[in-house]
Amino acid sequence: MAADSKRLGDEQRERLVAEMRQEQASRQAGYREQALKLYPPVCGRCAREFEGAKLRELTVHHRDHNHDNNPPDGSNWELLCLYCHDHEHTRGVQEGRDSDASDTSADSGENLSFSPFAALADTFKKDRSC
Repeated sequence: MAADSKRLGDEQRERLVAEMRQEQASRQAGYREQALKLYPPVCGRCAREFEGAKLRELTVHHRDHNHDNNPPDGSNWELLCLYCHDHEHTRGVQEGRDSDASDTSADSGENLSFSPFAALADTFKKDRSC
């Protein structure tokens, strides 16, 4: 009998998880479609334009990192390409920030600040002086 009750619990849990995932997917589809109507299909960071099949690479970023905060005017959203969106979320981890809304540096509209070749010119200057 214990195995039957455990199986029932597992089935209920799986059903609940499936329902939650479906609800999340429908909520995301709703605000994504709304954001694509409000904003031009351009990444808010790198300014790359998207159309046709490439439009799927454009994602909705929540400025305050709260996916439940979806005002109808889109004031908490910005369209970002996959790469810039990934960078936006890893930037907080790299800088040791929490992902809560108390930090406003992500909202300041700063462009991507990391440049992998920033010190390259200095390297060449050092090589030439030798």
